[in-house]
Amino acid sequence: MAGFRSLARQVRDPRLADAQQRTSLRKCLERFAPYGHRATWHHLCARYGMTPDDRHPEQDRLVAALAELEEARAVWLAYETQFAARRKREKYDGVRQPSPLDEWHSRTWGGRGIAWCDDPGTVPAGRLADVLRRLITALDSPPGEVCPVCAGTRLVWHDNLHHAPDSGPVCTACGILVPPPVLSDRALVAAKAAAHWELASR
Repeated sequence: MAGFRSLARQVRDPRLADAQQRTSLRKCLERFAPYGHRATWHHLCARYGMTPDDRHPEQDRLVAALAELEEARAVWLAYETQFAARRKREKYDGVRQPSPLDEWHSRTWGGRGIAWCDDPGTVPAGRLADVLRRLITALDSPPGEVCPVCAGTRLVWHDNLHHAPDSGPVCTACGILVPPPVLSDRALVAAKAAAHWELASR
């Protein structure tokens, strides 16, 4: 199975047909897709003038989309390196019990749904790398009250998400499944209360 960098070279290979280059970019998303495969693809298509179902997009658009994806991947891999080094130090110091952040991180290792968006039509604005930098800042900070990506204040607990775990606080502004470790207990309680209120008002 080809790795991310090998697939990226195929996206840039002018000898390949545009449909093959598109397929290679889609396969890159099987290795790194911050919003999940579908939502990340929709994000890249919207930013670079492609439609999600276009089988023959222009190569320059595919390459531009790939460049954004690579930038975000570099940001996340650097964070994972720092995270692994911290865990190694903690284990050396006798801290063996994983924290909620460790448990969350184990499910996103390599870039699987870091900022999961269940609705591919609702994703954060801006470049992927900028979104991940804001999320990383929140992961390294004390728990807060708002969405770490867009500072949205309306968080609603959702169940039956196409994700593991399949429930959690979703930002109604930018659509991400907010990692619970970045939120205070009060924010999590408020998100669950908002979900109950929505159900009761239907």
